[in-house]
Amino acid sequence: MLIRSAALALIAAVSLSLGSGALAAEPAGRDIVTTAVEAGSFETLAAALKAAGLVETLKGKGPFTVFAPTDEAFSKLPEGTVETLLKPENKKQLIAVLTYHVVAGKVLAADVVKLDAAATVNGQRVNIKVDEGTVQIDGAKVANADILCSNGVIHVIDQVILPSADSIPQTADKAGVFKTLLAAAEAAGLVEALSGDKPLTVFAPTDDAFAALPKGTVETLLKPENKEKLASILKYHVVAGRVFSSELLSGKEVTTLQGGKLSVAMKDGKAKVLNARLLTTDIDASNGVIHVIDTVLLPPATPAKKAASNHQPQQAVAHVCPTTGRIMYHDTRTARRR
Repeated sequence: MLIRSAALALIAAVSLSLGSGALAAEPAGRDIVTTAVEAGSFETLAAALKAAGLVETLKGKGPFTVFAPTDEAFSKLPEGTVETLLKPENKKQLIAVLTYHVVAGKVLAADVVKLDAAATVNGQRVNIKVDEGTVQIDGAKVANADILCSNGVIHVIDQVILPSADSIPQTADKAGVFKTLLAAAEAAGLVEALSGDKPLTVFAPTDDAFAALPKGTVETLLKPENKEKLASILKYHVVAGRVFSSELLSGKEVTTLQGGKLSVAMKDGKAKVLNARLLTTDIDASNGVIHVIDTVLLPPATPAKKAASNHQPQQAVAHVCPTTGRIMYHDTRTARRR
């Protein structure tokens, strides 16, 4: 997270503290749900929380920070949207929308304005922007802030904010620059896993990244007999759980589904994963997050392979043979393949 200037934060905090609304920004002994219900301008939110089975959760110990849309905010949604979300068969989708408005912990206005984004209980992140002293959460303006409750704080917003409803493959498909990656995932039998409920982080090479491989490499890897090798390469780009750029840039090392380790380092002023440059980060999907990279990552030699190379200390360098699809490992004196 990047800290904004103190002057801007002060202006925004003052603006928020003077915001008008149905709630008074005073400490209270009432929980978040009770406070919202008694305000009288959150009837739709209250009904949604009940339909989603989240009332008891938000009446619990917490603390929670809730970006609460008013009834007017819900009325801005396309006609029929609220009624559809409140149907029992859409409970899962409703929960996803509501939890996208909740952040774990008590985050007051003075802290909000210092952030560029915040992870929600939904798992996805909301983007935070301060524009001319007004705080925006995913484009929704904060109309009233710091409504203190016994188990957290409410910030009133003028729009309903919506999380991504698309899975990782769907998000990649809509981007239009991951056709090769998606074809590879299908050939490797990984589309279903990348579409599951368990959150994942994907370092996604673009079509240009795949095109930069030696001629014929992609075609060879896509052959059925090379499915295992292809799956290994793709899994080297995937990490269990959501890992956002703020964690990566802080030096966090992550373990891929292939078993290898990855970390981000700044090189010549550019953020890189191994030799791949991070082009775009933190693209939310319903089941994870995508970081776009400009180079296909290749798994390093395994310990067994390294031991077989006469105990030489040189770091093995990998590339894919475009003819056989084998991953080749080279050091200064020998070449190995598998």
